[in-house]
Amino acid sequence: MTQDELKKAVGWAALQYVQPGTIVGVGTGSTAAHFIDALGTMKGQIEGAVSSSDASTEKLKSLGIHVFDLNEVDSLGIYVDGADEINGHMQMIKGGGAGADP
Repeated sequence: MTQDELKKAVGWAALQYVQPGTIVGVGTGSTAAHFIDALGTMKGQIEGAVSSSDASTEKLKSLGIHVFDLNEVDSLGIYVDGADEINGHMQMIKGGGAGADP
């Protein structure tokens, strides 16, 4: 499998952790984009989502998923994002990509 195929598989696998009726937190980047595609299949089962970026917000809205402002919600059922690097000690780096660049 290519790296993108692995990210897609992870995005779809994360759906099993999404509980109906909850608000889902969604990160930014290629893995999160695959998760958003998968989440679109559940849009009628979740209350909506909170997004970490304009790009993810636009993708969520394009699939008909309501996007809440983080300040509007008390809690999230789950937050799904990718990581840029994970070492052998399970220490992660998030944000090593270009998601935060202006």
